[in-house]
Formats: sequence, structure tokens, C-alpha cells
Amino acid sequence: MSTAIEQRVREIAASVFNVDPAQLTEQSSPETVDGWDSLQQLNLVLAIEQEFDLSLEPEDIERMGSIGRVAEVLREKATRG
Repeated sequence: MSTAIEQRVREIAASVFNVDPAQLTEQSSPETVDGWDSLQQLNLVLAIEQEFDLSLEPEDIERMGSIGRVAEVLREKATRG
């Protein structure tokens, strides 16, 4: 991960999941991150919405199954405006 969006996503996720940001990669997901359950997924979504000042649609949230996918959704929203 190298873009500003990806870095911010990793930092937000690390805060929500209470892990070191260095432990998170694009492939990090509920299967690989302890504590990434449905409640923490909601907390992640809320933190991202607040940080990026946007509202995510249910379809967007469904796609957010890994750190890389979260960044992808945010990049798409940024290009759509």
C-alpha cells in the first residue's frame, strides 16, 4: 500500500482493531485480523465515513472485505465525486 488513501485506511483500521498499522496489508481481512468481527466492521465503516466526510452505501460496505478493498471503494468514491 502506498497511496495516501491506503495509508489512511490502514491507520484507521489499526486504531479500530487495536493493532499495529505495520501488521495490516492489502490482504488483511476478518479472517486474518483478530477482533475484526461484525461490530468492528461497523466501527470501521463509521470511522472511515467520519475521516473522509462521506456516506457509504450498503453495496460499498458489502465490498469492504479487506483493507485493499476498503481503499478501492474509497478511490472509486473519490473519482465519482
